[in-house]
Amino acid sequence: EYAMINKLDKEPAFRWWIKDVLKKRDRILSKVKSRYWKRTHKFGIELPKTVEDALALDRKNDNNFWKLAIEKEMKNVQPAFNFLDEGDCAPNGYQKIKLHMIFDVKMDFTRKARLVAGGHMTDTPASLTYSSVVSRDSVRLGLLLAALNDLDVLSCDIGNAYLNAPCREKVWCIAGAEFGSRKGDKIIIVRALYGLKSSGAAWRAHLAESMSDIGYVPCEADPDVWMKANTDGKGRDYYEYVLIYVDDVLAISHEPNVIMNALTKLYRLKEPPEAPKRYLGANIGEYEFADGGKAWYQSSDDYIKAAVKNVDKQLEDDGQPPLSKKTSCVLPKDYKPELDLTTECSDEQANYFQNLIGILRWAVELGRIDIHVQVAALSKYLANPRIGHLEMALHIFLYLKGHDRSKLVFDPEELVMTIPPPKNHDWYDFYPNAKGDLPPSMPE
Repeated sequence: EYAMINKLDKEPAFRWWIKDVLKKRDRILSKVKSRYWKRTHKFGIELPKTVEDALALDRKNDNNFWKLAIEKEMKNVQPAFNFLDEGDCAPNGYQKIKLHMIFDVKMDFTRKARLVAGGHMTDTPASLTYSSVVSRDSVRLGLLLAALNDLDVLSCDIGNAYLNAPCREKVWCIAGAEFGSRKGDKIIIVRALYGLKSSGAAWRAHLAESMSDIGYVPCEADPDVWMKANTDGKGRDYYEYVLIYVDDVLAISHEPNVIMNALTKLYRLKEPPEAPKRYLGANIGEYEFADGGKAWYQSSDDYIKAAVKNVDKQLEDDGQPPLSKKTSCVLPKDYKPELDLTTECSDEQANYFQNLIGILRWAVELGRIDIHVQVAALSKYLANPRIGHLEMALHIFLYLKGHDRSKLVFDPEELVMTIPPPKNHDWYDFYPNAKGDLPPSMPE
């Protein structure tokens, strides 16, 4: 796309491959779209495709869950629109796009509706559209620095983050059924609505400007770690930090409430700032040692439990037995996904496989590195998985169910180094419940 915009596609270095790549992209996108429209359920709950479908499902189920989700979303996105007077035309140079409502079910079964702009209908902006987020390594380092320097930590979520930033694209649309009595009106989009190509970058730039205004500078190693020199109550110099993942904020300081008060004046927070119990899906908390020292920990336990529970429920809804067998390895030793010749998945099965891999990838990000290699191997087949790949994804969930680390109790101060496993042994031979017994001094 960059080469096309800058008219490089006729140059020798681009001409021989760029058309094939764009054709391949279009084929993949069309397959993904067809699978989305064929997907009917998530966690056993029927998913609507349109506002009319959502309201019909509410009538069918004798509740108003989808209606409330739509009303909540429409209330939040109102600042993104300027309604034109009847008979007025869109300004010259504005592209017409469509809006549509995306429906989803969260892991706690609450309904979610999101109004999304048809960004695929607009020309690719010449300006940068990439938006970075803080790395998980930076989060871990930030919590380590908090413990070493006796700093406090507060977290918050910025509500409807993208809508705080102005829209970088000139687009207009016609209001749909979700707008109620204003259906059919012409609308100019003035805020960075979800779905537009430039919205992520627009919000990132807007927030960066706000952070600079209150005296913070980005870290050279990670531009989403913002730093500011300060002095604590004892006159010692230190750096306070603000870590940002799109709209999730961690403030690390001797007085993090000062940082949060500054953000509250600029943006609407979903909830009052508090000490983090969960960040990016991971459990977070402080561990106190016998000598009174403290350290922050990060765990994927609750995320894994919820994921396994939902997989069991989906299997039950499909008339299959839940994950009940025990396994000592992430994948069978002799399984090679590249040699799998089982039947290709249907569109629904492929969607389910993609959902499972997405959950497993995030589990790896949150610390379950014991499944990293196997999840990466299966991730190669997201575009066209086979039944065997789907079964192996479920096998990984079976492994996670049997290796619940939240049940493990040990004193971190008693951890000792152990000798490496002997050569010519598979690494998973040394996992609990595998062939051999672990050394008594080695925790799970």
